[in-house]
Amino acid sequence: MIGNNIRQSAGYSAFIPAKFPPDFIIPTDRQTIELHYWAAHYLAKLDGITQLLPDLDFFIFMYVRKEAALSSNIEGTKATMTDSIEADAKLTYGLPEDVTKIQHYITAMNFGLKRVESLPMSLRFIREVHTVLLADPGDRKNTPGEFRKSQNWIGGATLQTAKFVPPPVSQMYKSLDDFEKFLWKKDCFTPVIKTALAHAQFETIHPFLDGNGRTGRLLTTFYLCKEGVLERPVLYLSAYLKKHRELYFDLLHNYHAKSEIVPWLHFFLEGVAEVAKDAINTSKKINNLREKDIEKIHTLGQSSQIGLKVLKNLFKLPIIDVNQMCEWTGYTRQGAYKVIDKLLGLGLLEQKGEHKGYGRKFVYKNYLDIFADYKNS
Repeated sequence: MIGNNIRQSAGYSAFIPAKFPPDFIIPTDRQTIELHYWAAHYLAKLDGITQLLPDLDFFIFMYVRKEAALSSNIEGTKATMTDSIEADAKLTYGLPEDVTKIQHYITAMNFGLKRVESLPMSLRFIREVHTVLLADPGDRKNTPGEFRKSQNWIGGATLQTAKFVPPPVSQMYKSLDDFEKFLWKKDCFTPVIKTALAHAQFETIHPFLDGNGRTGRLLTTFYLCKEGVLERPVLYLSAYLKKHRELYFDLLHNYHAKSEIVPWLHFFLEGVAEVAKDAINTSKKINNLREKDIEKIHTLGQSSQIGLKVLKNLFKLPIIDVNQMCEWTGYTRQGAYKVIDKLLGLGLLEQKGEHKGYGRKFVYKNYLDIFADYKNS
């Protein structure tokens, strides 16, 4: 049993988790074994293939952007990965206000990946990540980095009509203590199974007033890296979770409401395999695109050296304006526009929109299309 709903003195029922982890034997049926095999197989294959990428940091950089956008979208944010890139390029006109949530997610991801190198997976670590995640002034009311001191709930207008009421504060700390011990304790669970259980349990505890979903999805990547399953952070599940958003929420609900652990595990394992396969294909496409575009730039003759420098930067920031080109090349605006014109002629860059004059934006569209989040608007 994961726990039980128990009526509180205030008149509502709240979920009180049982001791975690539960007395749970990993099922040995054929379906579970196969799902676990393929999840582990594609994780290992992804880890190996991405190590061969010439610019792995740029690959990770773009994937973090995509993960940040999709994880935030699951919570209702409208901004996209493209909006995030434009914000980084300081092309802020017309961007959705909630793009800042994506930017803070990226910062929290990078912070956590660095911090986990020296700090155990612990409640302190989780609070620090949450502090960065909710650094936006608009989130201050949700007490960044502090576990809640009041009752929260999910769905419904009140505690009495809520779909789910997480444990009261008095019970929450006991559950968090069990959760922390689970993260670092050596036990019979494989790392992938353990990651799945940890995510579901964290969402069940719901220890923050806001940002629980995003924090829980961040922890998935951090844990796999900390355990050495991945050498580098190249697996991000939010694309899969957003694709199956309703099922994701339903399975999390059934995890605590009905103690249905196995359906959640199957869903999670399928997601790991699917996302890993997609990332493998993405890495291959990036390599092919890079080789083709390097060949194109070599046709520029004397300008090829600066063209290669620009191309390398485009893998990190694939939407730019002339000011960014000036910064990368050291050229005047006139010289920067000449470089842009040459890359437009080669088909490496496209103008974004129909704006005329100095406010034009240019996009490395073939690269963005690989990540399937490009919108021409």
